[in-house]
Amino acid sequence: MAQYFEAHPDNPQPRLLKQAVALLQKGGVLAVPTDSSYALVCHLDDRDAVERIRRIRQIDEKHHLTLLCRDLSELATYAQVDNRQYRLLKLGTPGPYTFILDATKEVPRRVSHPQRKTIGLRVPDRKGLLLLLEMHGAPLLATTLIPAGETEALNDPQEIRERYEKLLDGIVDSGGCPLEPTTVIDLTAMTNGGDPVVVRQGRGELQRLGL
Repeated sequence: MAQYFEAHPDNPQPRLLKQAVALLQKGGVLAVPTDSSYALVCHLDDRDAVERIRRIRQIDEKHHLTLLCRDLSELATYAQVDNRQYRLLKLGTPGPYTFILDATKEVPRRVSHPQRKTIGLRVPDRKGLLLLLEMHGAPLLATTLIPAGETEALNDPQEIRERYEKLLDGIVDSGGCPLEPTTVIDLTAMTNGGDPVVVRQGRGELQRLGL
């Protein structure tokens, strides 16, 4: 049965987030609000938790999971980033952008794309989530909380509780999210002198990145 944490959206209570972090460090799967929508998250190196997320979402290993990072320096630990890519990343972090990059050896093979060895990474712009990441001390693996067979992400934490209480270890309720997906940009071609590719136009404005 999932623990339910009602956290203030602007000033989240650290004691509640510490309890949520404790669940993550024990292998838990949580639903948390981001700057785009609610997401399922778990510890990066926990194989069982990653598989639970895939089962809950009913997605296979070809579906890109995203690493939520605290800042650009942490992002660069898990992705191969050159100077051109870094300048673009600096413009879009923190913010509602997901960047697809070549994964480093720090990323377990089971969570990168099986053919391309790429990973989606982002630095969210939501105070409670950034504080959670800070307390956790490492990135979290995430995927948007879209029920299997549906197309819209869930945005009501009470509905998430009703539908997933028995499948999750915790739910962080700090109100609704913008309910608009991130803008996804593939930066891998830039390594060989190519241009970034917009995979999905979402909440993040392309003008902010100069695209």
